[in-house]
Amino acid sequence: ADFIAAEFKKAGLQTWGNNQSFRQEFAVVRPRFISASATFDGSAVDEKNIIVVTCQPDLLIDERSGYTFARIREGENLRSAASAFIKAGKNVIILVDQSFATSFPRLTNLKRAMFKTDKSFVFVLAQEIPKKFEIKAKHEFANVVGVLPGKPLPTGQAGKKNEYVIFSAHYDHLGVGQPVNGDSIYNGANDDASGTTAVIMLAKYFKALGNNERTIVFVAFTAEETGGYGSQYFSSQFDPEKVVAMFNIEMIGTQSKWGKNSAYITGFEKTDMGSILEKNLEGSGFTFYPDPYSMQQLFYRSDNATLARLGVPAHTISTSKMDDEPNYHRVTDQIETLDMDNMAMIIRSIALSAQSIIAGKDTPTRVKVEELR
Repeated sequence: ADFIAAEFKKAGLQTWGNNQSFRQEFAVVRPRFISASATFDGSAVDEKNIIVVTCQPDLLIDERSGYTFARIREGENLRSAASAFIKAGKNVIILVDQSFATSFPRLTNLKRAMFKTDKSFVFVLAQEIPKKFEIKAKHEFANVVGVLPGKPLPTGQAGKKNEYVIFSAHYDHLGVGQPVNGDSIYNGANDDASGTTAVIMLAKYFKALGNNERTIVFVAFTAEETGGYGSQYFSSQFDPEKVVAMFNIEMIGTQSKWGKNSAYITGFEKTDMGSILEKNLEGSGFTFYPDPYSMQQLFYRSDNATLARLGVPAHTISTSKMDDEPNYHRVTDQIETLDMDNMAMIIRSIALSAQSIIAGKDTPTRVKVEELR
C-alpha cells in the first residue's frame, strides 16, 4: 500500500475527498491470522493457534483488560459454539480444546457472517487459563486511492468534473500458505500485481496527458481475495449515478486464448461500453472480446461487481485463461511467468480505448439493475 501510494504521489495525483493520505483505511469484522501473537504465562503461543475476530485496527490485551475466559470443549460443534460467543457480544478469550486442532483453522470462515460488533474475540487452541498473558493483533486494511480532477469549463463552471471514471485493480493476494518445493509465498504477480501495475501506469499517462474532462479515480483495492471488502468500502464513498465507467483490470500478464494483442471484457453484453472501447481502438491491431467464460460468472466475481449492481457500467478487463491458467492461485504465479511486452500493449490499449469516455464525448449505457437481482 505504501509503495502504491508513493507511485501515485510521484505521478502527481491528488488524494480522495478530505483524506490527507492516499491510503483509504477501513476496518472489517473478520477473523485474522495476520500479525497475531500471544504469550501465556511467559510462553509464546504458536501463531497458527490464535484467531482474532475484531474491528479494532490494533489490539493489545492482557490480564488487566477485563476479558473473560470461556471454553469450547471436546464434542461440541466448533462453528456453532464460536458463533454463539460472538453473537453474545462480550469481550472474551475462548480456549478451544486440542481435539479441534485439525479443524481450528476453519474458524477463519466466520468472516462470511460479517458480525457487526465493537467487541473483540480471541480463539486460542489451548487448555489452561493463564495467570498472566498478552495478546496482540494488528487488523488494518487500506485501499490506495488517487484522483486526477477533471477540467472546469473556461466559464468557471464544473463541466464534467463531477463525473467519475475509475481505473482499479487489487493488490492483495493469498499471502503465505503451505510450502510447495520450499516456496510458501503466493506472490500474485499476475493476480493481480499485473493489474495494479496497469493502474499506476495509467495514472502517470493521464496525468502527463492532462486533458481529462471527467475526473479520473485510480484505486488499488485490498481484501479482494477474502471477499471483495476493499471494493465494497470504496464503492460506498460514491454516488453511483456520478460514476460513468469503471475499468477494473484483473490478470493481464499472460496471453489470452486469442493470443497477443487481445483481452476480454466481462459482462460485455450488459452495456455498450465494450463497443465504445472497440470503436476507439479501430486500426490499432488490438481487439477486445466478450468474456468467453460466461459460465464462471466472472462479471460478479471481481471488484467491479459492487458498482455494477448499482447500475454503473463497471467491467473487468482480463486475459486470464480461466479454463487453463497454470499458475492461478499457486506459488508459481511469479514475475518470470508474465509476458511483459504483451502486458504493455494491453495497458496502452486500455488507455487509448478510454479516451472518449474520459473526454466526456462518450457515456456508456447503464447496467440494468433489475437484471442483476
